[in-house]
Amino acid sequence: MPKINLTSVLVDDQERALSFYTDVLGFQKKNDVPTGEHRWLTVVSPDDPDGVELLLEPDAHPAARPFKEALVADGIPFTSFAVDDVHRVHEELSSKGVQFLQPPTDMGPVTTVVLDDTCGNLIMLASTQPD
Repeated sequence: MPKINLTSVLVDDQERALSFYTDVLGFQKKNDVPTGEHRWLTVVSPDDPDGVELLLEPDAHPAARPFKEALVADGIPFTSFAVDDVHRVHEELSSKGVQFLQPPTDMGPVTTVVLDDTCGNLIMLASTQPD
């Protein structure tokens, strides 16, 4: 069976993205390989350094920025990350100046928040409801 080993988020500035995704969200840098004008730049969860990598991919393709702008205009997150406790993470990230589009919101089996990643994306954080 196939398994996910890499996914990406389109970013308008790789250095700013690296700072946000590591210093603010708490991911760890895994790969940083020059590829000409850009870099093969991935981060991973510190809890699973050999797990799924998130590629901070430049949004240089002509279709990327209009796509991202349309998602943001409609309030649609580009992707979602799991957290243990959305309420706690929301408080921690708010104290770091992260901009949220919604407060923690119960949505049936999960609680979610949506944040601005400073690189042109909305990102959802979600945690499951305790039984």
